[in-house]
Amino acid sequence: MSQPGLVNLHPLPPLLRAEIQWGLHTHAQAAQHSEWTTNGIRNLVGHCRRGGITSLMDLHDQGYKDLTPKQMDSEVRKIIWEVANGLRCVYYSPSDTKDAGFLETDHFGRRFKNAQSHFDITTVPQRWLRDLLWDHLAEWLRSPQCPRTRGPFDQMRRAAVELGVFLQADAPDAGHDPTVLRREHAERFVADQRHRARHGLPSLGMVLVDGRSPTVTDLSCQFVFNGARKLLYSAIPAGHAERLGIDTGFLTAIPFGGTGLKQRSRNPFSDDVARALMDETNLRRLEELDLNDRGLRDIWETIVATGRRCSEIVGLRLDCIGRYRGLAMLWHDQTKVGNYNEGIRIPEPVYQRLDARRTKTLQLFEKRYGRVPTAAERPGLALFPSRIRNPNGRQPISYGHFNHRFKTWISDLDLGGAYVAHQARHTLATNLLRAGATLTHIRRYLGQLSERMAEHYVKITNSDLEDVLNTVWVAGPGAPNPGELLSGDTTPIDRESALALALDLSRRSTPADGGFCTYQPVVDGGACPWKLDCENCDNFVLSGADLLYWRRKAEQWRSIAEKAPDDATADYLHTVFEPTAQAIKGLEQALAALGILDEALTLDLRRPQDYFHRTWSTAFRARDLAALQAPDDAAGQP
Repeated sequence: MSQPGLVNLHPLPPLLRAEIQWGLHTHAQAAQHSEWTTNGIRNLVGHCRRGGITSLMDLHDQGYKDLTPKQMDSEVRKIIWEVANGLRCVYYSPSDTKDAGFLETDHFGRRFKNAQSHFDITTVPQRWLRDLLWDHLAEWLRSPQCPRTRGPFDQMRRAAVELGVFLQADAPDAGHDPTVLRREHAERFVADQRHRARHGLPSLGMVLVDGRSPTVTDLSCQFVFNGARKLLYSAIPAGHAERLGIDTGFLTAIPFGGTGLKQRSRNPFSDDVARALMDETNLRRLEELDLNDRGLRDIWETIVATGRRCSEIVGLRLDCIGRYRGLAMLWHDQTKVGNYNEGIRIPEPVYQRLDARRTKTLQLFEKRYGRVPTAAERPGLALFPSRIRNPNGRQPISYGHFNHRFKTWISDLDLGGAYVAHQARHTLATNLLRAGATLTHIRRYLGQLSERMAEHYVKITNSDLEDVLNTVWVAGPGAPNPGELLSGDTTPIDRESALALALDLSRRSTPADGGFCTYQPVVDGGACPWKLDCENCDNFVLSGADLLYWRRKAEQWRSIAEKAPDDATADYLHTVFEPTAQAIKGLEQALAALGILDEALTLDLRRPQDYFHRTWSTAFRARDLAALQAPDDAAGQP
């Protein structure tokens, strides 16, 4: 007789029965866990009974006669894998894991995001090197400065594997005896890595999931050198070098790999690529790749419209949108820079699309649980929920899932290049700059830490640079403090102060001879009450585009002073021009702090394109104009 929900464990050996019971208890306690069905657990019990299994660890490692783990049902394999991974922390102490060649982060109370506790280091051939790696990683896990992700652990393991495999092939006794290792062995390892990076050769020790060996690059060399250098150096203060008898020359021979390689930043999407990526027909093809309707198109259109990072959109919560005084707003977390619950305005079509997705997500929740989410549950629900390890609806789909589908979509479109979703962020930043936004506004809108990072995303063309120069303002010669920065009196000026000045586009002004007039009645179209005496007016300011104009003025005044009949007259001329000289000096100081002084010196006209207008390009000889006469030859008649 069938009894739903009942699993009979009595025929199993005591140890195996306890393991399954422990696995069920641990599985139920996990906040984010996969779904185990009753039939899956029953099938597992049946396999164990037929194979005479006494421990799940045996079934996980080798299966049983006539049935390998790969031949089992996928759900049974999943249950065995999860329970066996948990049992390692029970069966192995930290010292046992060191002997066995792996490390359990749960022993240290750590678990990296989207990673299991088990971290294998058996690919390091030499026991002494593997022990050094284990000790170093364990010290990291005990430290308050433990990395947030598993990336640094993977890089350190790669460094140890590359070094160990090379020593196995090149050093005496395959590198197993550390006392015979000398400086030349480390230097040959460095030379081999650089040779492989220069010629694009495969790695000696690393193997990808598909069985291929990755190519050694300059970037991988940097990680390997820095990781191996840090690992070997750590053996000296920890006392391992003296205990093992390792030569200091070997431990210190690997050079510093550097802090970063200069890489080309990604370009914004060109006009034709941008149109193709937002074409309705192509977007429907992206929807077709979304087999379980998890919102891939919604994610992509939101990224394009807002310029958010992919992970920020993928991780949106259910109640991330709302209207405030009629304005559509999006609330999101910028976890990379530590900004949480940041709100930005979004276009109406994006709001409608996210609102429709919210309705679908609520329907999925109600279909699964037979009820609507409570008020306490709603803030934590994911807008784009995952189908895997998501019992409470809080887990969003992974960035890897979105990126994999996006790459498939891009390759199917055949756009003639390799494009990634992150280029939408570059495109929006560039368009914002050209539309008149400041670098400060772009930095704040995109959620970046500094203007330097904003410059990384923004591509400044020649006309954009000219606009930036026009926004670097200092007080004119007629002001009480000529050359004073209008944003403050910082002396000497630093880059941050100069950027704060250059990014202030809120001032209203009108062009004047050699600068800008900020007197609002004149800006609004009124007459100048000072009869255009700009140089002596405190409302007159200089921009970066006017530097050469005022330098030529300075040369003119110096020339006049040199031709003065006596020293008193020359001193008087220098005194009269001194306020202007101070203004020029302040302008150069501001431009130099921004790093655009050289560009300003090459800009010979304020708006060069204006001089290509037909009015300026049409010319006549003076003698021809003088010879013109009226049709009736009447002098003085038009």
